[in-house]
Amino acid sequence: MSVSYYDASANTRADFPHLAGEMRADVCVIGGGYTGLSAALELAEKGFAVTLLEAERIGFGASGRNGGQIATGYTPGMVDTQEIVGPDETARLWKFSIEATRLLKDRIASHNIDCDLRHGELYAAVKPRHRDWLLEELTHCEKAYGYERYKWIDREDLGNHLATDRYCGALLDEEGGHLHPLNYALGLSMAATAAGVTIYENSRVTEVTDGRTARVITAAGSVTADYVVLAGNAYLGDLSKTLAAKIIPVDTCIIATEPLGAARTKTLMMTDACVSDTNFNLDYFRMSADYRLLYGGRDKLISDGNVTGAALRRNMLATFPQLEDVKIDYAWGGKVAITRNMLPDVGRRGNIYYAQGYSGQGVPLSAIVGRVIGEAIAGDAGRFDVFARIPHKPFPGGTALRVPLLTLARLYYGLRDAL
Repeated sequence: MSVSYYDASANTRADFPHLAGEMRADVCVIGGGYTGLSAALELAEKGFAVTLLEAERIGFGASGRNGGQIATGYTPGMVDTQEIVGPDETARLWKFSIEATRLLKDRIASHNIDCDLRHGELYAAVKPRHRDWLLEELTHCEKAYGYERYKWIDREDLGNHLATDRYCGALLDEEGGHLHPLNYALGLSMAATAAGVTIYENSRVTEVTDGRTARVITAAGSVTADYVVLAGNAYLGDLSKTLAAKIIPVDTCIIATEPLGAARTKTLMMTDACVSDTNFNLDYFRMSADYRLLYGGRDKLISDGNVTGAALRRNMLATFPQLEDVKIDYAWGGKVAITRNMLPDVGRRGNIYYAQGYSGQGVPLSAIVGRVIGEAIAGDAGRFDVFARIPHKPFPGGTALRVPLLTLARLYYGLRDAL
């Protein structure tokens, strides 16, 4: 696998052992990404004995490879979310999304996590219809939820933020932001171990047997636990075909330029905010702490983590043609999980809890989902059940047709984006 910019700039990481032998815990968490680490931290702080099993290393999956964007709300937008779950449930979900961004920031501060947290996210409208949709979202969130952190930027003013004429307006979310995703995951792992969580890396789970107590089995050992949290998301594999049928793992890729220097950076982006456009096959970008442009979106994923970067470079130059002379130092990719309705899939089967399919909103939402899983296991499932009531259907054909369905969807939305 190619080294990503995040790997190359990661803080010192702990080396956790692999699981060997028979272990006992109150809760066994499967997956060392944001959801698993957040749930483990919450549960340990409530006094549970928690063991976390990660198949590779902490932050190996989407949590260590994503764009780092911290966004308010949910991927479909709040107007469409209301059509899916109704106005009362949508209002509850909105409150959770606000709590999520603030919880994430509070954790970073309270645990002294060094992850280059910055504030602000710009949603950039590529087409006039995208501008209309963003303005509808702004108006709805102001009227329905009293949200005052959205600010509209007209095309004429956008040049004071971004040196590109690609967009016809943008919605600034002052509550949003961005961070170094792998360093955030590593920081969560340190916070979890300090709270008493036992972490094992290179401990791929091959089977989970349920019952009054569950048994989580790896190649070299097992954990018997009263509760299990499945937090594998796009990397869940074959552990649950029922859950896997409700998500599609989608490739997402990022390139990182050579360092541009502070002066040149300010000629491109006169803001600390990150940017996401409004296409279905969206582009997103931000500046790193060492003045590299990190530009993400679709590209050719040769193998897990290995990316050509050619398509992303073309997209980057369409946005910033003034970077024609700039070298690309890193190109990498991974998988995120999307659901049919683009809302997170959270639930339980007996004493097995799960969360997956954040559909691009995993950085902030994993924080609140980890919290409500902890609350539910501790005996108060009220807030957990708000997420669990979101309706989800499997993709037609289950896991067998996920790739052709995704290909067709991308072709359709690619044509729609072009119109």
